[in-house]
Amino acid sequence: MATPMLLLAAACGSDDGDDSTAQAPATTVTSTTAAPQPEPVEEPPSTTTEAPASTTTEAAAATTTEPAAALDEDEHAYQRIVSISPTATEMVFAIGAGDRVVAVDQFSYYPAEAPVTDLDGWNPNIEAIASYDPDLVLMQTSGDVGASLEALGIEVWAHDAPFVFDDVYFQIESLGAVTGQGDEAAALVADMQAQIGELIAAAPDASGLSYYHELDNTLYTVTSSTFIGQVYGLFGLTNVADPADADGSAWGYPQLSDEYLVDADPDIIFLADTLCCGQDAQTVAARPGWDLLTAVQTGRIVELNDDIVSRWGPRLVDFIAAISGVLVSIGAAS
Repeated sequence: MATPMLLLAAACGSDDGDDSTAQAPATTVTSTTAAPQPEPVEEPPSTTTEAPASTTTEAAAATTTEPAAALDEDEHAYQRIVSISPTATEMVFAIGAGDRVVAVDQFSYYPAEAPVTDLDGWNPNIEAIASYDPDLVLMQTSGDVGASLEALGIEVWAHDAPFVFDDVYFQIESLGAVTGQGDEAAALVADMQAQIGELIAAAPDASGLSYYHELDNTLYTVTSSTFIGQVYGLFGLTNVADPADADGSAWGYPQLSDEYLVDADPDIIFLADTLCCGQDAQTVAARPGWDLLTAVQTGRIVELNDDIVSRWGPRLVDFIAAISGVLVSIGAAS
């Protein structure tokens, strides 16, 4: 194997948030300095590995660099892959390299065939990871952990949280290049783009509707400046949380109050805390004053899967399908 290298699949898309094709993989990078990040996008510790203990936020900054170089066909990539990132785990299986994954962290339980272990994605243990004799480790922004693994001769592919859709496609294609699954990764990206385009086209114009996206039952949420917020923006929905972080001091993740939400009166409520916090339409309706909300009275409360919403891999399509579906039902009823 070549000299150990740090492979970073960083956010590198434009700021327009469209779903155009990702950039083609180019060269290998040997080091990186990540910009300060408040927190990654993935959900709380109860459901995934990569999230804050209190604010459940997505990365507000990411490093821009070049993608990893594709391998020669006769090299055919790495044969013992360890993933300590749920998002990377979903990606590597989706591009057809899952049969080479020997271990994943405790929260990488999708897909079902992923070899879940007690590896800790929050506080990675170098010796524990190395005990699986990997030749490649997949993880979120690596830092000192990545450097320590490289010192042991283990190569690392690290990713940041995305800013825009191009970042998602870029990461999938970069991982495809690294694992020798470039064609499969390109096909996955094309399929995701096609499905997302169809779902957006199928939904009626939602520019007159407002929404609230709930991260947890302490009322942390997202604004339109986040990746999750940009997903809703594809449909023209208005985010009631935007005024709560107008100056950006909460990095796009403000904590609201019951009074704020009753006053904002969103047309639709999306719950991304059904798994972590046991929230559903009934618990929301039982909150003081929430029975007066338009979304509660009209039954427009959408119960999402926390994991699907918090990870930005292939199941991003399922998240978009949930939004499209509720908008189609609203349009049909109006």
